[in-house]
Amino acid sequence: MPDNLITGLSFAAAFGAALVGGVFFGFSNFIMAGLGRLPPAEGAAAMNSINVTVINPAFMTALFGTGLLCLAVAALSLGSLAALDARLILAAALLYVLGCDGVTMVLNVPLNNALAAAATGTPEAGALWTRYLSEWTLWNSVRTAACLAAAALFVWAGALRVAA
Repeated sequence: MPDNLITGLSFAAAFGAALVGGVFFGFSNFIMAGLGRLPPAEGAAAMNSINVTVINPAFMTALFGTGLLCLAVAALSLGSLAALDARLILAAALLYVLGCDGVTMVLNVPLNNALAAAATGTPEAGALWTRYLSEWTLWNSVRTAACLAAAALFVWAGALRVAA
């Protein structure tokens, strides 16, 4: 049963990582560019609204629930690190937890908080918005890559397990 559990959890983690990575991909590739076309006060206001709205049960479960799932499947795989599939699971879990959830909490959230605290309509707020667009999108792209790479590694590990 543990083998089937690890395989199932690997595919579930792959799904979660791909889902979250897809959301981040959309942000990096067209949402932030669209917001950047707006006047700074409007773009910042729209992003602040998004940042409040994104804190909802569905997205938080996808984002952080996938992180917990990654930790669980990695823990279950620790006993068999001699096998390639277990090493892939561990690598995928670390990529997701550090590259997605870690980057979110250490880099993206503080940028969001700074944007929310900025006085709108000031030259400082305009400069912050310009910097925010660049820095937030860069770190969001890192999250995107980490999520999608983690998803691919989880699928690879699951496929190896199914083929065995």
